[in-house]
Amino acid sequence: MNFELKSIGLVAASTEKADALIVLVAQDFKAAKDDLSDLVAQAIKAADLETKPGKLLSLYRPVQANATRVVLAGIGGGSARDVRTAVLAAAASLKSPSLKKLMVCFATPAREDAVRAVVTAVADATYSYTHTKSKPEPRALTKVLVATSNATEVQESFDRAVAITVGAELAREWANRPANHATPALLGKAAEELAKLPKISCEVMGPKEVAKLGMGAFMAVAQGSDQPLRFIVLRYNGAPKSQAPIVLVGKGITFDCGGISIKPAPEMDEMKFDMSGAASVLGTFRSLAILKPAINVVGLIAACENLINGQAVKPGDVVTSMSGQTIEILNTDAEGRLVLCDALTYAERFKPAAVVDIATLTGACVIALGGVRSGLYASQDALGGALFAAGEAAQDLCWRMPLDEEYAEGLKTNFADVANVAGRAGGSITAAKFLQRFTEKFPWAHLDIAGTAWKSGTAKGATGRPVGLLVEYLIGEARNA
Repeated sequence: MNFELKSIGLVAASTEKADALIVLVAQDFKAAKDDLSDLVAQAIKAADLETKPGKLLSLYRPVQANATRVVLAGIGGGSARDVRTAVLAAAASLKSPSLKKLMVCFATPAREDAVRAVVTAVADATYSYTHTKSKPEPRALTKVLVATSNATEVQESFDRAVAITVGAELAREWANRPANHATPALLGKAAEELAKLPKISCEVMGPKEVAKLGMGAFMAVAQGSDQPLRFIVLRYNGAPKSQAPIVLVGKGITFDCGGISIKPAPEMDEMKFDMSGAASVLGTFRSLAILKPAINVVGLIAACENLINGQAVKPGDVVTSMSGQTIEILNTDAEGRLVLCDALTYAERFKPAAVVDIATLTGACVIALGGVRSGLYASQDALGGALFAAGEAAQDLCWRMPLDEEYAEGLKTNFADVANVAGRAGGSITAAKFLQRFTEKFPWAHLDIAGTAWKSGTAKGATGRPVGLLVEYLIGEARNA
């Protein structure tokens, strides 16, 4: 899908030939003297159109526009959230195989965040999964024109939004694929494909290399599956080698049955999404290749399945992590933290400026925050603040969670240095406290995306989050370098 930003207002937009035109109308709209503006003003006056976010008035071949279908959509005060609500509603009303060219026009000058919201909302609303369908129905929409009279002022934000959309769709694609179409080996190949893009390189390690590194926790999870593990190292080199990189660590459990501590059967199919953290790292690198910021970034993905065979790790087993710390595995379904802890130790060799891990880690985070905000943990306020601000800017929201030392008490055990689970209370926090043990040598943050990486029910599928947050954060760090 091709996005284009045009520096035009309603008058020029009304003459543009398109299959559909969405006109975004704010509550402070004042009509000019052109026909389309007059139509909008009359609709508001007659109460046929409300300017509340998401309120629509649909028209077919109106004489005031050259588009086949026109949707007038209220955007309230014009914030990113209001615009996203309006565009999602309008796009849903326009779904049709005949919709190939769409124009979205702001009736008044747009804010930067509002322009970004248009791009991401159109992409979300028209995404179509096709990989494993015998009769796929790909996205019909091929061209989207975003029109505002102040295009020059918002060009940079628009370009970033387009790049984020490309990355988020790559993340969605891999997280949506069934586990037999997204094995650890296939994830490795996807990373190697990214290495064909500018400034990106890739190394993919298998079981022998991982064993040599001493990643005992990672290997313990992988030993229950016949699919060999992969440890993926991506590098984006956009700055001098002397500049310390930011390291992104993605949980890559390509299927999670829970191991011996097996999950309930209902909705277990959704555990193909348990590599959404890894998928977000792939998507972020795809966006970096487009934007080319002056920053160095390393992506680490620990990819394996968590299944059950005769060699599967058992509750009560003790393993030795790459850091040398021993771990008593009380629950084999708390496997994400086991693969992440070894990846976090591996990150030390890059002498990073910061490390951010991304994982669908705990159901407890879903209970705490639902599907609106990701859980954010950070060892330093500056890092936590930067990630929080990036989420707000990208409308890929997160919420800072506590890391009080008292939460680590439940991880104590008589049989190892640490247990992999505590009690049910504060489960997302105790998981983060486990990870924190492996991060003493660098500033560290953890994003628990268990509630935000996918949707269940009739809308079941990956969201591509938190690619937007990560890209926004990295762009900000590049500017501050």
